Amino acid sequence: MALRGRGGGGTGGGLRTSLVVDLVLLAPAGDRLALFAPADASGRRALPSGAPRAGEALDAAAMRLARAATGGTVAWLEQARTRTTSDGVSVLFVGLIPGPAADDERWIPRARAATLGAAARHLVDEATDAIGNWLDRSPIAFRLLPPAFTLSDLQDVYEILLGRTLHKASFRRALQSARLVSPTKEWRSEGRGRPAQLFRLAPRARKSWRRGVRFDWLSE
Repeated sequence: MALRGRGGGGTGGGLRTSLVVDLVLLAPAGDRLALFAPADASGRRALPSGAPRAGEALDAAAMRLARAATGGTVAWLEQARTRTTSDGVSVLFVGLIPGPAADDERWIPRARAATLGAAARHLVDEATDAIGNWLDRSPIAFRLLPPAFTLSDLQDVYEILLGRTLHKASFRRALQSARLVSPTKEWRSEGRGRPAQLFRLAPRARKSWRRGVRFDWLSE
């Protein structure tokens, strides 16, 4: 596996080929978004990248590289774009990880992507923009939650992925309109307030159902 670092190319001494899979892996960490950018021996942080094996599909290669890099579970992984460069073809995959360990120094706050090289920063910007677009049409945020969750849990994940605060009442109306969640008979105590009802991702019964939430009008 090569690394996409400050100079924009792989740092693996010849590992870069005419077809490269670039990975931007993100995870919620507390109330912020974290970026997987491990440091090499010199302390320089970079993004993981690599080449498919002979006969290996791109999505399979991306999943293999993501799992090998993080050593953990990949909740969601999707191809964001393909671009022809002077070095060959670069295919960007964006992935979501359930959450890094608190002491895992390979992860940095998304805001610290500015310390990476120009090419890597551009990949991170592309990836976060792509996540915003996917959230608008697909329930990818649910991949980061247990099967049963509160609506506050769900809104927290959406806000972390989007990087902004959403209006609570509007968010819940949008969920109802999109038919994304269904209530369970379970409740969870949250401090001194009344218990919060648990919900699940609603099964998709009709192809016409919208499976994402429009966020352009939900921000506070």
